[in-house]
Amino acid sequence: MRYISTRGQAPALSFEEVVLTGMASDGGLYVPETIPALGHDELAAMAGLSYAEIAFRVMQPYVNGEIDDDTFRGIVEEAYATFSHDAVVPLNQLDANHFLLELFHGPTLAFKDVALQLLGRILDHFLQKRGERAVIMGATSGDTGSAAIEGCRHCDNLDIFILHPHNRVSEVQRRQMTTVLADNVFNVAIEGNFDDAQAMVKASFADQGFLDGTRLVAVNSINWARIMAQVVYYVASAVALGAPHRAVSFCVPSANFGNVFAGYIAKRMGLPVEQFIIATNANDILHRTLAANDFSKQELKATLAPSMDIVVSSNFERLLFEAYGRDGDAVRALLERFQHEPTALADAPLARLRESFASHSVDDATILEVIREAHHRTQEILDPHTATGYRAAERARADATTPVITLATAHPAKFAEAVVKAGFPGVPLPPHMDDLLEREERYTVLPAELSAVQAFVAENRR
Repeated sequence: MRYISTRGQAPALSFEEVVLTGMASDGGLYVPETIPALGHDELAAMAGLSYAEIAFRVMQPYVNGEIDDDTFRGIVEEAYATFSHDAVVPLNQLDANHFLLELFHGPTLAFKDVALQLLGRILDHFLQKRGERAVIMGATSGDTGSAAIEGCRHCDNLDIFILHPHNRVSEVQRRQMTTVLADNVFNVAIEGNFDDAQAMVKASFADQGFLDGTRLVAVNSINWARIMAQVVYYVASAVALGAPHRAVSFCVPSANFGNVFAGYIAKRMGLPVEQFIIATNANDILHRTLAANDFSKQELKATLAPSMDIVVSSNFERLLFEAYGRDGDAVRALLERFQHEPTALADAPLARLRESFASHSVDDATILEVIREAHHRTQEILDPHTATGYRAAERARADATTPVITLATAHPAKFAEAVVKAGFPGVPLPPHMDDLLEREERYTVLPAELSAVQAFVAENRR
C-alpha cells in the first residue's frame, strides 16, 4: 500500500511516512494509491463483532503490516477502551427508518475522539521506533483541538500546539483544551478566525525551517490516519443495520469534509451506501458547490454551530481528486483558481459527485427550531451541528424506505448556549467533566501573524 498526493507532484509514501508527514510536499493531501476491497462475505462476517475488532479488520489493509498485527490490534483496543459506552459508537433509533449514530462517547464528547485516540498512539509508536521527537501543530474550530490534546497528552515523544480562534469557540470547547496543564500541551488563541489559524498551520508545514530540523506532524484531518479511522464507524453502523444485505444512507454535518470523505472511502471499499447527504450551516460552500456549482469563497459567518464555521473545506480536495479521475494537474489548477476568483467544477466531475451526494443548508433559526422539534418527537436533545444533519436527512433523502443514519457529531452539553437559546434549561456535562468550568486555564493569545506563532512554537517545544 502506497499513498499518493492529490496534486500529483509529491513522492508516493508508505503508511508510516504518510502518518508522520501529513500534508504532501506539493501542497496536496495523501490518499491510498488503491482502495482495498471489503467483499460481501467479509462485511457479513463483521455482524456482532466488537467495534475494536471491526476497526482492526477495516484498517489493517491501510497499515499494510507496517505495525505488526498483534501490536496494531493492541493499539486499537487501547484507543477505544477510553470510550464511555461499550458499543463505542451506539446507534439510536429516531423513527421507523432514521437512526442517530452517537459519535460523542469519547473523552471530549465529540466525533474527533474516534480518530484522535487512535492517531496519538500510532504517532507515539512510530516515533518511539525511530527514536525521534515531534511537534504537533493544529488548528481547530472547536472540537479537533480538545480531541487531539486528549489523544496526545500522554505521548512521550510529542509536543502539541493547538491554535483556536479567540472568542469564537464555545466555553466548554475552549476549557476542554485550556484546562489540560500537561507539560507537552500548548494552547494558542489566535486573534482571527479558524481559516486564519488553518492558513498558518499550512504555511508552517510548507516551510518547517523555524523548527531547526524537528519533525512537524499534523493531527487535523489532512492526516490520512484520521480518515482511515473514521471509515470504521460507517462500516460498523451499516453492518448493524443489515449491510451488506441491504443498503443504507448517511447524513453528515460537514465543514472540513473529512468525516463524509471517510464515508465515501467506505463505499469505495464495498459498503452498500445509497446516498450521502451533506448538511451545512450558513457557511455553505459544500452545498453551493453541489446544488449550484458555485465553488467560491464567501465571508465567514459566525453561527450557532461553530465547529462548522469554515470557509475552505480542506478535505474536499480529496473528493475532487476522485471526481476528476485522479488527475492531479486538474485538481491543482482548479484550486489555484479557487484561491483568487469564483470558479466552478467541470461538468463531468460535478455529475459524478451528484450521483452519490446530496446536500442541504440550515440557518441559525432553523437549528433552534430543529432542536425543539427533535426533542418533541424523540425526547432527544441534539447539539446544533447534529441538528443540521437531522433536518438535512429529512429534506434531502432520496428514498424513505432506505435506512438513513445521521451522524451525531457532539454531545449537546458542549454547546449549551444553543440548547438554552432553543428554550431548554441546558444539558449537564458528564460526571468526568462536571467541574470543567472551575478548572484552571492556561493559554496564550497571539495576533494572527505567522511569525509570532512560529516563534512561540520554536521557543516552547521541549
